[in-house]
Amino acid sequence: MTLHDQIQASITDAMRQRDATRRDALRMVAAALYNAEKAALRPLTDDEQLAVLTREVKQRRESVEAYTKAGRRDLAEREQAEADLIRTFMPQPLDEGQLAALVQAAISETGASSARDLGRVMALLAPRTRGRADGRVVSGLVAQALARRDLADHAHGKDET
Repeated sequence: MTLHDQIQASITDAMRQRDATRRDALRMVAAALYNAEKAALRPLTDDEQLAVLTREVKQRRESVEAYTKAGRRDLAEREQAEADLIRTFMPQPLDEGQLAALVQAAISETGASSARDLGRVMALLAPRTRGRADGRVVSGLVAQALARRDLADHAHGKDET
């Protein structure tokens, strides 16, 4: 069953259960996928569909932060519920151990040795973690690992000059 079929089935289920909130959130996701497909002028690949879902979750996460700062807990909770619903259609998130292993493998693969190599490592990691880990978290872990490696190199006299 394709992602589109899964979402449509969930919309139908929400309609049967008279769950307007869930139905409306799923319709927005279906519309975002449809619009992305029309913009691409072709059916979306699985990675592209995942990117759309990731973008939808990110938009809702940003809305939660904004509503929370504005003191609108009711709206923040609704946005959070929508983000949680969208995540059910995404692959299982990576745990800390899996993420750390992927970061170390990417650093080794790229031969990265300092913070200047962050972009190169992230270019390799982004497709592997898309939809399964927050990009900001991944970037932070890569930056920490590269900083540790850079400090270790300097401590062992491997300065670049």
